[in-house]
Amino acid sequence: MTRMQWLATSLIFASTTTLAACPDWLDTEKRRLHSKEQVDLCALTDGKPVLIVNTASHCGFTDQFKQLEALHQSYGDKGLVVLGFPSDDFFQESDDEAETADVCYVNYGVTFTMLSTTSVRGSKADPIFAELARQGGSPKWNFYKYLVDADGTLVDYWSPRTQPDDAKVLQAIEQLLK
Repeated sequence: MTRMQWLATSLIFASTTTLAACPDWLDTEKRRLHSKEQVDLCALTDGKPVLIVNTASHCGFTDQFKQLEALHQSYGDKGLVVLGFPSDDFFQESDDEAETADVCYVNYGVTFTMLSTTSVRGSKADPIFAELARQGGSPKWNFYKYLVDADGTLVDYWSPRTQPDDAKVLQAIEQLLK
């Protein structure tokens, strides 16, 4: 085998290996909140733990955006990806995506990835939330938090009553980042 053939084979193997690491249910593109930009979730989450949260702009738990942003700021450089999915499944999300974006970006200073409004439960659940339900349970309200390891396996999930900065959430995140 020539050096060029070896290099080509190595590159093909490396790209195949990287793609194979992405779980099927994250092998998708989603539209960024109030944008035309598409986010490749495989590329964004490649080899990283992910905290997936179903959010709502008009909910008693909306203040959790502050703590989610703090997690993103504290652990983002260490590899944690925070993904927010606004959902109106519990009738507390604005029909106006611009208003949802204002709540996230202006009111709470969110810089982690927020995606377009998504169904998170029942027969219309997005495949991401259908898989999270299969692995653990579907959200019963807004601000359910799902921690997934780099292989796409659900590590744990918490109801909205568990704050994002709760010791058990932080401990689980830190364990994955070791």
